[in-house]
Amino acid sequence: MHKAIGIGLIGTGFMGKCHALAFRAAPAVFEGLPPVRLARLADVDPAVTERAAARWGFAAWTTDWQALVTDPAVDLVAITTPNFLHQPMALAALAAGKHVYCEKPLALDAAGAKQMAEAAAAAGRRTLVGYNYLRNPLLRLAKELIEAGELGEVRHFRGTHFEDYMSDPAAPHSWRTVKATAGAGALGDLGSHCISLARYLCGEVAAVQGAVQTLVPARPVPGADGQLKPVDVDDQAQALLRFASGAAGTLEASWNAAGRKMGLTVEVTGHKGALLLDYERMNELRLFTFGDRKRLDGFKTILAGPEHPDFAPFCPAPGHGLGFNDLKVIEVKALLEGLAGGQPPSPDFAEAARIAQVVEAILRSAAEGRWVEVATV
Repeated sequence: MHKAIGIGLIGTGFMGKCHALAFRAAPAVFEGLPPVRLARLADVDPAVTERAAARWGFAAWTTDWQALVTDPAVDLVAITTPNFLHQPMALAALAAGKHVYCEKPLALDAAGAKQMAEAAAAAGRRTLVGYNYLRNPLLRLAKELIEAGELGEVRHFRGTHFEDYMSDPAAPHSWRTVKATAGAGALGDLGSHCISLARYLCGEVAAVQGAVQTLVPARPVPGADGQLKPVDVDDQAQALLRFASGAAGTLEASWNAAGRKMGLTVEVTGHKGALLLDYERMNELRLFTFGDRKRLDGFKTILAGPEHPDFAPFCPAPGHGLGFNDLKVIEVKALLEGLAGGQPPSPDFAEAARIAQVVEAILRSAAEGRWVEVATV
């Protein structure tokens, strides 16, 4: 019988709720996981935090995240705060001997992410970073197909992450639009997901050449009627990629992409075929392989089903799709398995630090107008 794992969650926003639901659901969906205790919840607003703790089933709450980190009832600290708080909170949790589950990006820059990865290694604690799009059962199938040689020699990767939630110039400033609190803009917020998928499917990104643009140069200051403040992060970014394998690739990210709500796509092309996964239709993998009957050439659509990893515990029927929150449940399953002594969860802080390296290499390339070797960042 596994010992119950005490969960301390920092943050009551959208991602905080997503984490709370996943911690409650994972042991119910997947058999054999250790039980969890929702030990303590933290956020800055006492009324909001108290209500969320009651709704989500936490035994206690606080407005002091440091008290949560040092609470002996907490074994794992889950961090769902704005980007600039990830590093101090995670380092404090590791110093207190806790395991850490942190949302992406890991830190504001590659140096901060490297420090966090080194601290996790020194502490000997398990870590996981919330790149939950990696948990799509069809992405796992895509990786299996690539590794089995179904596409042949991989020659090209194409990744996009387009959304339109910052398209309105009247959308006010937030921590996301300030470099000191966000690190990067659309590249860090959205493009980092593409990088995580690229590394998962195609391996190390060796070099990049990037470009970034700020499309809305100033945004309204909340609560200051008519006052505008300059935006110092990117609204969209593009990059050419060169993989260590020799494959080439492209990446695009934008939070100003009109009409796109979840425009995360990955396409991998080899000399024998190709595959495409579009997260607006995340339960459909499109696969093409060359055949003898040229007049019937074309992509076939594979629907997610119980034959694919981690799908069956949710539903026994193919074509009955999973959703965003289900991917978080699968992510928490991997985390709990790792905490119970199984395979260390991934992407851990070390992998997230490598993703941060690629982000920073793209920003450096954009500033200097040249190819940048990722290892030099």
